[in-house]
Amino acid sequence: QVQLVESGGGLVQAGGSLGLSCAASGRFFSNYAMGWFRQAPGKEREFVAAITWSGGSTYYADSVKGRFTISRDNAKNTVYLQMNSLNPEDTAVYYCAAGFTGRPYGSAWYTRDNSYDYWGQGTQVTVSS
Repeated sequence: QVQLVESGGGLVQAGGSLGLSCAASGRFFSNYAMGWFRQAPGKEREFVAAITWSGGSTYYADSVKGRFTISRDNAKNTVYLQMNSLNPEDTAVYYCAAGFTGRPYGSAWYTRDNSYDYWGQGTQVTVSS
């Protein structure tokens, strides 16, 4: 069992930056790929970024590539999402998720929400224009 708690959301002006953290409890955090997803009002949840268990590979949605950076610290059981150059379209509830990776997967696996076994409660990010 893995429990995830996000933090770091808030209100920021367009063009600003915000950093999210996701702390995991439970054993074997390093066995899990970690992802960030977001859901805006009236829209479906969408993939944002993901990182493999080792941190050796990262994946990003086209809409955030070059602006967001995902990283992890397995010693601290924490995954991070640094968000720069934010715009109002980034406004959403951001969720972190953990997916057990018993073997290597292709990049598409990391972008699908049904690949992930555990989810946090979410943290609100609001970008004002």
